[in-house]
Amino acid sequence: MSLAMRPPTQLPVPASAPVKAPAGARRGFTPMVALLDVVLLVVAFGLAHVVRFPWELSTGTVQAGWIEFVVAPAIVVVWMTLLSAFRTRDPRIAGIGGDEYRRLLTASLITGASVAVLAYASQLDLARGYVAIAFPLGILFLVIGRKVVRSALARSRARGERLQDVLLVGDTEDVRYVGRRIASTPGAGYRVRAVVTDCEPVGVTIGLGAATAPVVGGIDDVLDLARAQGVSAVVVAGAVRGGHERLRRLGWQLEEHGVELVVSSPLADIAAGRVHERPVDGLPLMHVETPDYRRRAGKRLLDVTGAGIGLLLLAPVLAVVALVIRSDDGGPVFFRQVRVGRGGAEFSILKFRTMCVDAEARVAALHADNDGAGPLFKMKDDPRITRVGAFLRRTSLDELPQLWNVLTGTMSLVGPRPALPREVALYEDFADRRLLVTPGITGLWQVSGRSDLDWVDGVRLDLHYVENWSFLHDLVILARTVPSVLRSRGAY
Repeated sequence: MSLAMRPPTQLPVPASAPVKAPAGARRGFTPMVALLDVVLLVVAFGLAHVVRFPWELSTGTVQAGWIEFVVAPAIVVVWMTLLSAFRTRDPRIAGIGGDEYRRLLTASLITGASVAVLAYASQLDLARGYVAIAFPLGILFLVIGRKVVRSALARSRARGERLQDVLLVGDTEDVRYVGRRIASTPGAGYRVRAVVTDCEPVGVTIGLGAATAPVVGGIDDVLDLARAQGVSAVVVAGAVRGGHERLRRLGWQLEEHGVELVVSSPLADIAAGRVHERPVDGLPLMHVETPDYRRRAGKRLLDVTGAGIGLLLLAPVLAVVALVIRSDDGGPVFFRQVRVGRGGAEFSILKFRTMCVDAEARVAALHADNDGAGPLFKMKDDPRITRVGAFLRRTSLDELPQLWNVLTGTMSLVGPRPALPREVALYEDFADRRLLVTPGITGLWQVSGRSDLDWVDGVRLDLHYVENWSFLHDLVILARTVPSVLRSRGAY
């Protein structure tokens, strides 16, 4: 049925019409998480009681801590109520993004504040040590519990389970772009069941990266096709013919049949913190803050401190590695290479040598076996790598001398991958925006797969970092670097 064919006398279904829940909710996701939450909170308060009143455990009686023993269940009830009120167990936010943790933290802090106010108003003499133990433990246990649930949910979704089937609507290019992103992120909980577009004939299959989806009709028949396909949501990729008004009517019609409307934002790879909604006469305008590319004092302080401490603590390791390299083939210990840094300025990067002495001269002869994409040259079985070099690359020990580059300011602990001049010369389509910030020893490219990533994905991750830098983001990447190095994924 066309969006314009709805009879004017047809009354809408009340707003309380049931909406199809995502697969996770249909299989008892919310009750399962609620049960886990209450168990964790009970354990947290139990441990707090044992730590604060240890003598009661040996005597088997509740004496000094009887007030806390009686009040604890009420606090757990209030905490659970606020966790529900803030929709921390909503399947739509479970498994991806930080909204789940932000809601959980907000509900927990409000619980603590409410308990403090009520205790003061009623002159309830709660032991401060007990509260100081119970609430941090409760928050910690809840976060760990959600992390465990998130990991289990991610594994389940990666196997194709607990996914919400959606109908993808839009022009072919928009559909392909959004569809590829959905297919590459099963943790988000979506699975494209079919595609609706006027740009391709019905029956054609459109490739969406790791997945495919058939074209089942045109945009005029979205409502009927959504019902026929049995999807629980319609994802609109890009603009639709008819503009805002038509999209609003589509949302109303889908709502009447219990189907959700999801609209893809054209603001790709922009962090939520840079986007602010500015309503204008009911129209939500998205205001995007301009990123600040200036040198950040906090980031530089972290670089100097981290590099200085790292060089001091790792001095024995550096000495041993240097000795092993020298004794292996008698060649130089360090390898210097010109790279392009912030603003296009060239600098000399310092690394432990992992290849034979004439490695640079042999590059041209090996181009036919290049495993890299775009201007990037990489080989999984590079014959130039020495025996010691293979181990150093696998463990990332060859990168340690770059701490000196960080200390001198030509590199940062975290940043885009430092590029070769020949790579920069072949940059296309704003890839040179990677040069707006200082390159790093580690970055999103490393913690996401390093050499296993193709050129396009590597550039996208670097640009995401450049556009959305934050001090906290740097700390998260540094924390993720350790397990990434231990896994040795993409290290060759």
